[in-house]
Amino acid sequence: MLDTRGAWLAEGDLESARERLPIVYIDAVPVRTDERGQILEIGLLLRAMPDGSISRAVVSGRILYGERVRDALMRHLEKDLGTMALPRVAPSPQPFTVVEYFPDADVTGFHDPRQHAVSLAFIVPLEGDCSPSQDALDLVWVTPEEAVSPVFQAEMSGGQGRLVRMALAHCGLLP
Repeated sequence: MLDTRGAWLAEGDLESARERLPIVYIDAVPVRTDERGQILEIGLLLRAMPDGSISRAVVSGRILYGERVRDALMRHLEKDLGTMALPRVAPSPQPFTVVEYFPDADVTGFHDPRQHAVSLAFIVPLEGDCSPSQDALDLVWVTPEEAVSPVFQAEMSGGQGRLVRMALAHCGLLP
């Protein structure tokens, strides 16, 4: 396996790259399912966002140079949800959608004030115990109906609420 630990840019180089290039990310919508694979709950993190606000969000992060998409998914899920989350990620995962985040919120509705980012979005079932870690302040599990309610949608910024709705629509669960 390729060692990606040192495969990222220094902070100044990252800022320079963000001004010139789209950065590749993953977004992972963590879910709990029943024995038939139907989504029962969606995990939403509470975290500080790039603009300094506090918001509900899905698991998200950069893909490192030389890192496989599956490895990036596993790394970010473990980082945000703990080592006992036990995600079920396919050997060759396929995103349910691709979203583009822009510094200008009006371009796509997905907003990251720092950069233009292209994100591969996945729905990831979890089998283990989750506990928020790293930058996550909290983790709540909500039903699909609660996730699309005005209360939770208002707690999500940068297009995260729309991404959750897209995940649910992809699974035929948009209430």
